[in-house]
Amino acid sequence: MAAAVFNRLVNPAQGRALSAGTHPADRVHAVVVDAMREIGIDLSTARPQLLAPEMARSVDWLITMGCGDECPVAPGVEREDWPLPDPKGKGVDDVRAIRDEIASRVRDFIERQRLR
Repeated sequence: MAAAVFNRLVNPAQGRALSAGTHPADRVHAVVVDAMREIGIDLSTARPQLLAPEMARSVDWLITMGCGDECPVAPGVEREDWPLPDPKGKGVDDVRAIRDEIASRVRDFIERQRLR
């Protein structure tokens, strides 16, 4: 959700977000697809991917989502953790709340990085 919101708001010449995880699902959860569609973002063809060490080393920022004990480490890469619940298994109202919190944090990150 965060990468999709970021990529919608930021000029591609200024930055691009990738989405990956330490334990990616086979597909984006249907309730997440539905919640994102409500704000005009289509994730129906998005495919979760593994956060490989090479990928982590190739970025400027690594934003993690409440990774706890399993935070990825990429020397020399700025990292910020947003302690948010996993939408897996949550109902649509909970997923909407998570989506809205992520969108707020993305907008704040964009402002702090002066990407507008």
